[in-house]
Amino acid sequence: MLEYINILPAFLLVFMRVLAFLAVLPIYSHRSIPNTMKIGLSLFLAWTMVFTLESPIIVIDTMYYFILIKEVLVGLFVGLIAAILLYAIQVAGGFIDYSMGFMIANVVDPQTGAQTPLTGSYLYTFALLFLLLVNGHHLLLDGIYYSYQFVPMDQVTLPFGQENIIQYIATTFNAMFIIAFQMAFPIVGSLFLVDVGLGMVSRAVPQMNVFVVGMPLKIIVGLLLLTVFMGVFFMVVQRLFDQTLIAMRTLLQLLGGA
Repeated sequence: MLEYINILPAFLLVFMRVLAFLAVLPIYSHRSIPNTMKIGLSLFLAWTMVFTLESPIIVIDTMYYFILIKEVLVGLFVGLIAAILLYAIQVAGGFIDYSMGFMIANVVDPQTGAQTPLTGSYLYTFALLFLLLVNGHHLLLDGIYYSYQFVPMDQVTLPFGQENIIQYIATTFNAMFIIAFQMAFPIVGSLFLVDVGLGMVSRAVPQMNVFVVGMPLKIIVGLLLLTVFMGVFFMVVQRLFDQTLIAMRTLLQLLGGA
């Protein structure tokens, strides 16, 4: 019994990092999952991890509360950088919807409660299902387990003031928009050619109302292109998962002072 009391401070630190990590991580942070289940999963993972980690003797004192805040920040930052990269799929869907004319029909995302593009929600749902198919949710949990190799439990502060961390976060935001544009470019580029063709038709046949013809035509062409694009989409999503794991590990290395 005394042994369990001695590891209780370390268990609380691990629990706070895991809980903050699951609070923002894709799939696990979904609003359809009850909060009690999230807390229970965090407790189970923390209880499993605390016996496998070489945790130092933690004493509850004034410094302990600073370490507790540090653990929460580590979990939030690592989970957020994974979520940011995966949100590139919804941004790509927004580009596609803007070209197809679906921006007037946004839907409410059940995960965030905000309005999201229709095609973006469609592609993001398939991406999450593909993530479950390839056991990517297990790799995300590995990220929080191996985070203690880079950011140890007894580290008090995080080097947020360093230039390389700020530059890396900005680079990650930039990469998210670049990936989103690359994913949407085949459909957006093809719909741009449809607009060019409609412009030529309007000049050749002035009696035709291209605004009436153009909207359903672009939707039909966009949906046909989307069916062809889905095969390539899963290839791009698989590379996006790999880049997400690399981004998580790199951020942990920077937070650990590497």
